[in-house]
Amino acid sequence: MLTRDDLQQVLAAITVTAPVRSDEVTPSTNATALQMAEAGEPEWTLVAAGHQTEGRGRLGRTWADVPGSALLFSFVLRPDLPPARTGLLSLLAGATMAQAIRATTGRRVNCTWPNDLYLHGAKVGGILLESEVANGEVRYVVVGVGVNLEPPPDQPVAGGIGPAGLRELLEAFFTRFAKVYTAADIAFPQRVHNAWLPLSGTIGQMVRAETVDGREVTGRAVGIDDFGSLLLSTDTGEARVSFGEVEHLGSS
Repeated sequence: MLTRDDLQQVLAAITVTAPVRSDEVTPSTNATALQMAEAGEPEWTLVAAGHQTEGRGRLGRTWADVPGSALLFSFVLRPDLPPARTGLLSLLAGATMAQAIRATTGRRVNCTWPNDLYLHGAKVGGILLESEVANGEVRYVVVGVGVNLEPPPDQPVAGGIGPAGLRELLEAFFTRFAKVYTAADIAFPQRVHNAWLPLSGTIGQMVRAETVDGREVTGRAVGIDDFGSLLLSTDTGEARVSFGEVEHLGSS
C-alpha cells in the first residue's frame, strides 16, 4: 500500500508540494478527492488507497479490485481549459499510464477510447474524470485512475498487469503526465494526440457508437479531434463521438 511518504515523494519528483492522503480502505478515491477539491485544496492534491469498496467507472459502472493488489489514486487539477476540452485529460491520463506500465514492467498496455487500459484483450485499468464547471469555467477536475495488478474475482473480462512496484509505477505516471500537462499552452491538444495515438487500441478498428447528435453509427476509428472526441469514417462521411459507449467490432 502507498503511504503518505510515498505520495509526497511522488509529487516531489515533479517538484510539487500539495496535500496527500493515503487510506488503507476507502469507498472511492475520487469521492475523497472531489471533497478536497470542493474544499479548495490546490492542484495536484493526491489521494490513494489500498482498496475501494465503492469504486466507480464511467456511465455508472462499478470498479472492482483485489485489496492490496491494485494501484488506486485520484488527483485534483485546476486547468485553464475550456470545459469542452477537459476530455483531453482522460486521454492523457490513459496514455501516460500505459507508458508508465511499459516503462516499469515491460508490459505493452493499450488504450481504448476514451478511458480504458487493456492487456492481451483483458481490461486492466480505467480512468474516471469528474469536474465542476461554474459560469462557463472549469473550477476543478478530479482524475481517478485504477490499475489492477491481479484480476478481481467474478470479473470475466477483467485482467491484471502482474507484479509491479506501486510507488515506481505512480512516479512514472506523474513524471510523464506533468511533462505534457500545460493547460494554458495552445499546443496541448496536439501533445495529447502525440501521446495517445501510438498507444491506441481503437484507431483503425471498426466501431459502433452514438454521435454527438444522437445517431448510432458504424465506422472505422481514424483519429481524435482537439476536444478529445473520436473521429469515425463512415459510409456517409466523417462522424464525431464525444461521449457514451463505443463498441469495438474488429479491424476488418
